[in-house]
Amino acid sequence: MATLREIRARIKGIKTTQQVTRAMKMVAAAKLRRSQDAVLQARPYAFKMRQLLESLSQKIDTSQFPLLSQRKEVKSVLVIAVTADRGLCGAFNSNLFKIAHQVIDVEYAHLLKAGMVKMICVGKRSVEHFVKGGYQVVGEYGGIFSKLEFASAKAIAEQATKMYLNGEVDRVVVIYNEFKSLLASKLKTDVFLPIVPSEKLSEPLVGGDYIYEPSLEVLVNELVPRHLATQIWRILLESFAAEQAARMMAMDSATENAKELLRTLSITYNRARQAAITKEIIEIVSGANALQSE
Repeated sequence: MATLREIRARIKGIKTTQQVTRAMKMVAAAKLRRSQDAVLQARPYAFKMRQLLESLSQKIDTSQFPLLSQRKEVKSVLVIAVTADRGLCGAFNSNLFKIAHQVIDVEYAHLLKAGMVKMICVGKRSVEHFVKGGYQVVGEYGGIFSKLEFASAKAIAEQATKMYLNGEVDRVVVIYNEFKSLLASKLKTDVFLPIVPSEKLSEPLVGGDYIYEPSLEVLVNELVPRHLATQIWRILLESFAAEQAARMMAMDSATENAKELLRTLSITYNRARQAAITKEIIEIVSGANALQSE
């Protein structure tokens, strides 16, 4: 059985940890509010941008636009895996790794054996995991969530686009956590390139015929890179908001667990203290009886 000093030291340590987890929960809650607002502002623009591009693509020959036309055979794939920069956010990172391995090791197993699966890792945890796992990482974007900027999203989109246009890959897939609510996020695997029409967003825009200046083709060429950068930006915001929600819930659970552990240790401490006092009283009484008997 642990001594009173050991129990007191453990209670002190748990109280310190509880203070840390409570503080981390408050920090995550503050970041969540800001990131949630950013997501809600970015979503309408990103979805309307995609809807506009899909509406315009119905009026042109998509075979003349490499980013809008699907290739007959997929011989190589680029996977963009978006995780957090830090841990202490529950199963946020580990769940994404499971989905990523399912996509890479199962769905694209034949390409992986041939060395035709490349990766762009976003977030320190993603970089550490896949570099250590021996995967072919061609882009590392660790630490970008400490200061999330649109320039980072643009750089990721430009690298993926360049590799696709150069024929290095035939498909680009992005895996990320989509923010749903404080209690839930949704793991998504989206085809980033080529840009394929979405049933949900492919309704034509409201209105009649338009006159395009200088031309419809030039307009599409201008919109495509903006659309890709905007989609990556939305994905980064979604992932960051989902991360903060997961961290807030994890720290709240840790704080509650510490509270329960403190209650248990307090009971153990009081019992040990009572036993020590009882033992001392017995020793005193036994000593007094021994003196009287002499």
